[in-house]
Order: sequence, then structure tokens, then C-alpha cells
Amino acid sequence: MSSSVQPASQATPSPPLILFARGVIALLTSWPVLRIAIDQAWGGPESLEKRTFLASEIVDAFEEAQKRSKTAPDFDDVEVLILQAMAEEFNCEIDDGSSEGLARDIVSLWKEVREGRGVEEVERIEGLARQAGASEVQATRQEGGSDSEDEEGEDSESDDEMETDEPPALIPQKSTRVPEVDEDGFTVVGRSGRR
Repeated sequence: MSSSVQPASQATPSPPLILFARGVIALLTSWPVLRIAIDQAWGGPESLEKRTFLASEIVDAFEEAQKRSKTAPDFDDVEVLILQAMAEEFNCEIDDGSSEGLARDIVSLWKEVREGRGVEEVERIEGLARQAGASEVQATRQEGGSDSEDEEGEDSESDDEMETDEPPALIPQKSTRVPEVDEDGFTVVGRSGRR
């Protein structure tokens, strides 16, 4: 009977760390911004793998912080990590404030797991992730990163004309003619409108 010894760098993660990783993956899965980025393949064909990569980066950051100082990274550090990954991997700048909420949720989850109360929370988050996966998220992509209108040049006037808050008008569907049936059961053929 032989036993295999794993190097210290590849030791099996602890159950709390595995639980935390499950929660982080579920939080990322339910985050609308990342769902859109994956659905629209902003990260290329391997967008889904990039979500897993981001989750592993977050979990590693918490694990390293725990080893070094016995404290978790604060939510600002986690948010910076998320924003950097989204910019580098998905070419996406987040300015809707949702990354801050996600970072706070991740830090809160870490505390719950470390205090031994994480199982219920992770199961709840995984349930939300399953529900989020079943629903569709609508995306609007804002091109350009500048708030200054001076840089837009001459084209800005025509762009302003195109911007409206109203949805586009729907084109009415052509009505189909219902065939007339006479009393003998024959279909009455009408005249063609062409001459």
C-alpha cells in the first residue's frame, strides 16, 4: 500500500476554504455585470473560464491574507481586484457601483465562513445563483470612456439627435385576410389589387 505525499503548495484546501470558494463562485455567477460579460463573450471564447479564474484569485487573496496577518482583506482591496480583473479579462469598466456591493458580500461571506456559520449562507447564495442563471439580463454597452463632450468633435451633433429616451416605435403587423367561405363551402377568391 503506497501513500502519496502532496507538496505543501498543493495541499488539499480546508473545508471552510472550499465552502468560501463555492460562495464566491455563486456570488460571481449571480452578479449581473459578469453574467452579461460572459453571455456576450466580452472575454472571448473562454469567458466562462475567466469567471472561475477571478473566483480563484479572490479566494487566494483571502487565503494569503489569512496566512500573513490573520485578517481578511478589506472590501476596498477586493473591489480593486474585481475591477482590475474585469478591465483586463473582459475589457469592461464598471461604474455602476455594483462591484462595491459584490466586494462587501464577499468579505461578509468570509466572516460568516470563518465563524462557522457559512453553510446556510453559501446554500442561500447558490440558490440565488441558480435563479439568476434562469433569468435573462439585458445589457447596454457604453462606448468610450470620456465624460468630456469636447473630445467628440463634429460628430457630437448628429449623435445628440440619435439619443432618445423613448423606445423605438413598433411597426404594425400586416393583417392577413381571412378567406371568405360561401354557403356551399367554397372559398371565395377576391380580385387581385394589381392591374
